[in-house]
Amino acid sequence: MDTSRDAAWLERMYNNRALVPEHPEYFRRWDTASAEARQSQPCELDLRYGDGAGEVLDVFPAARPGAPVLVFIHGGWWRSLDKKNQSFIAPAFTRQACVVLPNYTLAPAATIPQITLQVVRALAWTWRNIAKHGGDPSRITVAGHSAGGHLAAMMLACLWPAHGKDLPPDLVKNALSISGLHDLDAIMHTPFLQADLKLTPQQVSQASPALLAPPSRGGLAAVAGADESEEFHRQMRSIRDAWGAVRVPVCETLPGLNHFSVLDALADPAHRLHRIARELLGD
Repeated sequence: MDTSRDAAWLERMYNNRALVPEHPEYFRRWDTASAEARQSQPCELDLRYGDGAGEVLDVFPAARPGAPVLVFIHGGWWRSLDKKNQSFIAPAFTRQACVVLPNYTLAPAATIPQITLQVVRALAWTWRNIAKHGGDPSRITVAGHSAGGHLAAMMLACLWPAHGKDLPPDLVKNALSISGLHDLDAIMHTPFLQADLKLTPQQVSQASPALLAPPSRGGLAAVAGADESEEFHRQMRSIRDAWGAVRVPVCETLPGLNHFSVLDALADPAHRLHRIARELLGD
């Protein structure tokens, strides 16, 4: 991070709710559409993937058996929101894919490395159990928005056999980071976030995808809305710079989208972002 950027500047760059004053309307629409999705779509809710607080997930089965699996991780700066706010993502994909939405313990009750390990457990559960729900465990793609984009990138970089002798090295085939955070050093210097996250330099080193070795397999698509702050654009570019174009073949800003409308684009079958996700799924 450029140390000439002071805390006030970082606060402006990362306070998306201030940058998009109409954000409450997005949240209202997402909640309404998500409730409708849970009522209209076959789904199994609050399946436990571990014993810890927040270690539950929802599964929206595909319309056909043996379908690829999309695991979608919600954002909220690791400290807010819930999988139930984003069930609306599922209906756009369930004709082709089995959709899994995990929760995790929110900061400050958990650190970012602890949250990352919770999502590792969610993915391990998915690989071991998703066939029972019509998904193909050999075709898992992870996507996430904002903090969820960070977690999606971490899943592609994960050394899976270290977390279970039965887990294959390529458990995650591809990942999609939507407005993701890949360099946590900047977050550690942003006061309104650091108050809850309490990041340490060691945690920044452990849990910044852009500071980790590139994965040996798989591909990451990194996108952000063109109307997001320059810091979100830098965060997007940082993972391409760190991992290279072979591992990050897609790195682009999407015209006309802000930090919240970019997530709407994922659920729109006509939008390029939705098509990027479908390509990662192999569809």
